[in-house]
Amino acid sequence: MRRWQLASFVLFFGLWELAGRWPVSPAFPPFSNTFLALVEMIRDGTLGKAYLITAQPLALGIVLCAVAGIAFGIGMGLSRAIEWLSLPVFIILQAAPMAAIIPLLTYMYGIGLTSKVLAVIMLAAPVIVMNSYKGIRNTPPSLLQMCRSFQGTRVQEVVKIVLPHAAALVFTGLRLGLAMGFIGIVIAELLITPTGIGDLISYHGSTADYSKMFATIASIVAVAAISLHLLQRLELRLFPRD
Repeated sequence: MRRWQLASFVLFFGLWELAGRWPVSPAFPPFSNTFLALVEMIRDGTLGKAYLITAQPLALGIVLCAVAGIAFGIGMGLSRAIEWLSLPVFIILQAAPMAAIIPLLTYMYGIGLTSKVLAVIMLAAPVIVMNSYKGIRNTPPSLLQMCRSFQGTRVQEVVKIVLPHAAALVFTGLRLGLAMGFIGIVIAELLITPTGIGDLISYHGSTADYSKMFATIASIVAVAAISLHLLQRLELRLFPRD
């Protein structure tokens, strides 16, 4: 499997190099130039400083979504009243064009940390809440009936059956929420406040330094992929699959 993965990377980067040498567009650099630009930005500290700025609102937004979103999703799954009041709201939020709504945060909260955190929350929260809710709702009735037949309490039913069964979907929601959080923070830094990674993309694009622009974008994809992989590893460690 690893050989196929390596071959796919070689094929992808090889096609990228050929497309850049063709060239497909003057604004599309070869992979080799992009890689050298990435190394340069890492060595001079430009990329690291940008990620330090971007990481704060991203981490705050994801942590808030993880705590409040999972709790809210569990509440929706366990309570018909909360479900009735909240489910339509989160269905609408999932379908809403958040990328178009996010710039409105500037007018409400100004340019700063709060608006960027809210941008992350707006994209990440719906998927985290809905996956947590679905995990609770999809608990097999036979398991609940078995617990009741052994005179299990409601607390035991939730703690020993419902939550463990929902764990896989909850972590799936966290992974999707983290991916959406990366999208949210980049959109916020491109459209709301020119700082961090978004500022690097805008700056290098405006100066026609496309190698560094693509290097910055590629770094976001790489960081997001590594973060999602680490979260999946944590899930497997906490909840091993049979």
